[in-house]
Amino acid sequence: MGIELKNPIIIGASNLVLDLDMAKKLEEAGAAAIVYKSLFEEQLHLEAGELEDELHEYDERNAEMTSLFPHVEHSGPRAHLIALKKLKESVSIPVFASLNCLYDVSWVDYAKNLEQTGVDGIELNFYSTISDVDKSSSQVEDERIEILKKVKSAVKIPVSVKLSPFYTNMMNVVYRMDKNGADGFVLFNRLFQPDIDIDAVDLKVPYNLSHKGDNRLALRFAGLMAGNVNGSICSNTGVMDGDDVISMLLAGADTVQVVSTIYKNGVIQINRMIEELSSWMKKKGFESISDFKGKLSKKNVTDPHAYKRAQYVDYLMKSREYLKKYPVN
Repeated sequence: MGIELKNPIIIGASNLVLDLDMAKKLEEAGAAAIVYKSLFEEQLHLEAGELEDELHEYDERNAEMTSLFPHVEHSGPRAHLIALKKLKESVSIPVFASLNCLYDVSWVDYAKNLEQTGVDGIELNFYSTISDVDKSSSQVEDERIEILKKVKSAVKIPVSVKLSPFYTNMMNVVYRMDKNGADGFVLFNRLFQPDIDIDAVDLKVPYNLSHKGDNRLALRFAGLMAGNVNGSICSNTGVMDGDDVISMLLAGADTVQVVSTIYKNGVIQINRMIEELSSWMKKKGFESISDFKGKLSKKNVTDPHAYKRAQYVDYLMKSREYLKKYPVN
């Protein structure tokens, strides 16, 4: 996004940084930047509705009073903005805001408010589940690009887009967003999926932490995009250790975002990943990340089938060898 970082490891949007002491520990452990928890307009609407219900639960229960409380309104995004500003003032590393809205005008208004907190950039969190059967894929994509254009016109700080992997033609969406000013691409949004509790016969939302190996889709598209877009590439989801960081950089990513590995392994994991990266670079004779970043991207490898389906076909053709090595009883 045009902002120089001391290393490629960024703390992704999560509850980790809601506590200022924890944010400082992450910085001390070596984190190069922080993405603050997403500002979800939908959540603000839900909270406002819940507050309204609670305040008026006992209205009209006494002939001499219609309400127990004076008129009170939900604070809206103010609490989020205040907390974000405090975080920015508490750490010396870059801080990015994350934003997800329901309406076009909200994207622009909230982006302006976020910019005023002093953050270094904004991540447009294009997280949504499309349930409208009448909306085509092109409509969804066009709406996203219009939001990007409007926000870019409204703020002066860099703007990245965090994408889900479910667009019909991801490369075309990225290409169009790149042409319309996206300063960076975060690959990918880890979508929270519902589950069903069969004992309670009810829906539930389980914790959705990443696991080792979940980074492969992001790696594929980092490799496809590297050298073909102007915006920076940030790989997200399943980056658990130093090996994952190295793989993403070799594919062509500029940075990575981590969350799950911090929840699982603690703040010290950041320091471990940096040490693993440094040790590997020394072993391979690389003095800087630029010496090897994108070395294995599609643009730089000689295999014309790299990152394409041909690898899958090749794997199927070798399945007999696999079965000999790992026989099925």
